[in-house]
Amino acid sequence: MTPQSPDVHVQPAGLLDDPLAGALRRAGCVFAEDEAELLRRHASGADELDDLCARRIAGEPLEHLLGWVQFGDLRLSVGSGVFVPRQRSLLLAQEAVAAAMVRPEAVVLEAFCGVAPIASAVAAAVDGAQVHAADIAADALVHARRNLPVAAQIHHGIGFDALPETLRGRVDVIAAVPPYVPDHAFGLLAPEARDHEPRRALTGGADGLDHVDALIAGAQAWLSDDGVLLIEMNAAQFDAVAARDEHSRAFDLDAVAGDDGQTVVARLCRAGRRSAISRFVSRS
Repeated sequence: MTPQSPDVHVQPAGLLDDPLAGALRRAGCVFAEDEAELLRRHASGADELDDLCARRIAGEPLEHLLGWVQFGDLRLSVGSGVFVPRQRSLLLAQEAVAAAMVRPEAVVLEAFCGVAPIASAVAAAVDGAQVHAADIAADALVHARRNLPVAAQIHHGIGFDALPETLRGRVDVIAAVPPYVPDHAFGLLAPEARDHEPRRALTGGADGLDHVDALIAGAQAWLSDDGVLLIEMNAAQFDAVAARDEHSRAFDLDAVAGDDGQTVVARLCRAGRRSAISRFVSRS
C-alpha cells in the first residue's frame, strides 16, 4: 500500500471506512470492496498486501495480481503480461461447446488461444472431444497448459502453421478470439489492457480484421467437410466480413449477437453445407 495508508491490511473488508477499499475506489476500481477482499485473501501477509494494493492502484489488472480469472464455471490461470479472457467470450465458449456436442469425438481447435479459455470450456463440457490450442505467445501457453487437461494438445506457432499436418481437413470446430481492435482505437482501450497486455493480442490492423481475414482464408484447408469456424468480433465488423467476396464464396455465414450489444460470434461453414450450422443452432 502507499506510505500514507500503511495499515490497510488490518482493517476488515466490507466496512464503510475500509481504507484499502477506499484507496482502490479513489483509483477508479468500480468493485473496490470486492477487490479489496480478493486481495486480502490472496496476500500471504501485510507486506504482500501492500505491494498488491500499490500495483492495483497503479493500474495492473486484478487478474494478473491474483493469478487467475473466473470464466463461467472455470477458474483459469493467468499471469503478468498475458491477455486476460473477457467475460463476453463466454458466448463463443457456448457456441463452441454446442458445436462440439453434436459431433462425435469432435476435433476442436482454439486458434489465437492465449490461456485457452474456449478450449478449456470445451474440454470440461464435452466428453470425447479431441482438444487442441494454438498461439504464438509462449508465456500464454504456459497458462494454457495449466488450464487444459493432459490429453489436450498445445501448439506453439503462428496461426495454422503451428498445427501438425495430421489435422489438415479434420478439424470439426475452430473457435477463436483473434485480435480485432482497429489500430487507431488502441489508445481508446482501458489502461489495464493498453499498458499491461501485449498489443499483438489486441490489435488487428487498420480495420481490426487482418487476423480475422487470415483465419477465414486458412480455415478452408483445416476444417472437416461439415466443420464450423466460430470467430468473436465486434458487431460492426461482421457486415464487412460477410461482404468480402472471397469469404462469401467459400463459406455460408451468420452471426450470434451477445447481450452487450457490441460482440458477435460469426459462424461460418463451407458453402452449401449450411446444415453444419443448423445442427447446433437450436442449442445456442
